[in-house]
Amino acid sequence: MSMQGKVALVTGGTGGIGTAICKKLAAAGAKVVATYIGDEGQAKDWQAKMAADGVDAMIVACDVSSFDDCKAMGDTLNAEMGGVDILVNNAGITKDGTFRKMSADQWNAVLTVNLDSVFNVTKQFVDGMMTKGWGRVINISSINGQKGQFGQTNYSAAKAGMHGFSMALAQETAKKGVTVNSVSPGYIGTEMVMAVPEEVRNQIVAQIPVGRLGKPDEIAALVTFLASDDAAFITGANIAANGGQHMC
Repeated sequence: MSMQGKVALVTGGTGGIGTAICKKLAAAGAKVVATYIGDEGQAKDWQAKMAADGVDAMIVACDVSSFDDCKAMGDTLNAEMGGVDILVNNAGITKDGTFRKMSADQWNAVLTVNLDSVFNVTKQFVDGMMTKGWGRVINISSINGQKGQFGQTNYSAAKAGMHGFSMALAQETAKKGVTVNSVSPGYIGTEMVMAVPEEVRNQIVAQIPVGRLGKPDEIAALVTFLASDDAAFITGANIAANGGQHMC
């Protein structure tokens, strides 16, 4: 699955799953670019840790909920790197609450960051992919976009929307060699999940038939496969990776 000469952009690449994806794509030979928002110092620390692990990752500040920010980033990467060949829309947030108590701000923040961002970022690079005759767009959805989740009407709606986007765009780009797919992870053992009290984690694991949390590397391996030439016949698909917690 050699990706030599390919440029891969991973939004939210400095997070738990994002880091694993960056490492796997880099190991396959891709030049990796990760977006971050907020503390530049933390992003540079992440970059240094990646370098210590042998990964030369570029970082770029970008508010993926802002079309203008994404346009500026796209202009830079298109000019300096010849565009992006592999796009992983991974950035996301949660602002949970029951629908009765959910504010418009909670709804809008999650829809904007998790779903509008997919349009904002993909818009900058998909034409270039089609012109080249090769490209991969991989959208990181969620098990909760498939089955819904109490207290997450905003998050579930956004994640389900990501797959709707994938299916529609896949039909527009297929003949140009560009595939568009979504991946729906279940509960993954990131630092954030491992920080949850053990009793709560045990309750989560009890609902997973394989009897454990997923590993970030397992999601990254799936993403890397979808980004490869071996996956050229897969487009418009949503691939679940949830340990059997939800089957459909």
